[in-house]
Amino acid sequence: MPAMRGFFAPQRFEADVWDCEVEGTIPPALSGAFVRVGSDWNYPPRHSDDAPFNQDGYISMFRIKGGRASYKGRWVKTPRFLNCNKAGRQLYGYYRNPFDNEPGFQNIDKPWLNTVMNTAVLAHAGKLMVLKEDSRPYAVDPVTLDTLGEWDFHGGYKSQTFTAHPKVDNRTGELLAYGFEATGLASDDLFYYVIDAGGRVKHEVRLKVPYVSMIHDWAVTESHVIFPVFPYCTSMEQLRAGQIHWKWDEGRPTMIGIMPRYGSPRDIRWFKGPARAIVHTFNARTVGSKVILETPSFDGNPFPFFPATNGAKWDPVKGRAFIRRMTFDLASDHDGYVEEILVPGLNVVDLGRIDDRYTGRDNRYGFAPFRDDSKPFDAARAGNAGGRVTNSYGMFDLKEGTWRSFFAGPTHSLQEPDFIPRSPDAPEGDGWLIGVANNYAESRSEMVIADTRDLAAGAVARIILPFRSNVQVHGRWFSDKEIAFG
Repeated sequence: MPAMRGFFAPQRFEADVWDCEVEGTIPPALSGAFVRVGSDWNYPPRHSDDAPFNQDGYISMFRIKGGRASYKGRWVKTPRFLNCNKAGRQLYGYYRNPFDNEPGFQNIDKPWLNTVMNTAVLAHAGKLMVLKEDSRPYAVDPVTLDTLGEWDFHGGYKSQTFTAHPKVDNRTGELLAYGFEATGLASDDLFYYVIDAGGRVKHEVRLKVPYVSMIHDWAVTESHVIFPVFPYCTSMEQLRAGQIHWKWDEGRPTMIGIMPRYGSPRDIRWFKGPARAIVHTFNARTVGSKVILETPSFDGNPFPFFPATNGAKWDPVKGRAFIRRMTFDLASDHDGYVEEILVPGLNVVDLGRIDDRYTGRDNRYGFAPFRDDSKPFDAARAGNAGGRVTNSYGMFDLKEGTWRSFFAGPTHSLQEPDFIPRSPDAPEGDGWLIGVANNYAESRSEMVIADTRDLAAGAVARIILPFRSNVQVHGRWFSDKEIAFG
């Protein structure tokens, strides 16, 4: 395929930047690291229409302490990465289809050998882990970012796969997690786990899903867990035919499974609704007999690189997300649910976050990147990138349907944010919103820090990298109390 050029061309190097340039002042209370995982093609893909989710994993972090910042970036050195590096070429085919790999590298029953680990990060029980939902986690050294290898929670985690979006109960330290396609390719098995604060499995449930689907994110309440199954589908026939792992089947309904947090297979209840994509969630809560989920959701296929089963052309209008509230009544005698749009007139880029202290409980605010077309874009300086710009972070009031926003600048595009409370007992949403902005005019990346008390005032600090950083999928802030960064 042709070489990839421009701002989004592969970076293909590891990096250390000591004592980064800082514009403004880093809040003195911030001590920890913003750890990011993303992807890059170390070797070009075998298929020009492959999904970007198939790129090699790259972990990076902005280490902040004493008002100063440093940066480190490393490849996640999975067996797949090392095999390609040794061969000097791409050995692996379409996204999550081992049948399309070169002979000798298919590993049909060993997904951890095919993974690229490029999606999310987790700190729990003193370990830093990188996640991708086609494998168990890989542990990473929090000081050097060296890849340490697969982690199975002291042998107690039996699913072949692990979600990219586990949830941590901040009161108990428990980790809630699951794996879909848990027993192998295209299997309808879903394994759900509760892992104690020490990293050992304390509860396992083995479930069946209505149909095999991408279950990328989910939600939990104080008493329930919520599994969204939506029309990205796969099958062994599709994979053996050498095709990409997911296709969009608009004839499938959205199915939402709800189960008590410590339930059993007989306790799960499935609700049915219109075809929507729920890729990431904000939060959920249980109120009496009702479970309430708040989430960005798409009216159709959000990703043009996953084709439709009927061959239809990708529809960008249906590929927009709206912030919706979904209410499920466990006391009802039917399988329907109620939907409402919380912020009318605004379609939101995915990647919603909350103040994590409120996970599973009633909360007011959600944070997400979005494109504000009322803000200026300087095409003369930024180049022909207008269609790839997410220029604002929104702080959305899910009670009132209003929002405040941070604007990154006329030549910038933002990646997923994270929220840091101002103090452990600060009111919900009072703190700092952080994330990485790509500066197209300067061909570099910058970590931005904004004060939620006055987002419109702009960044209180920008940590400047002297180069463009890899595309981020997900990033999380971890304090020095959560993990030992050295």
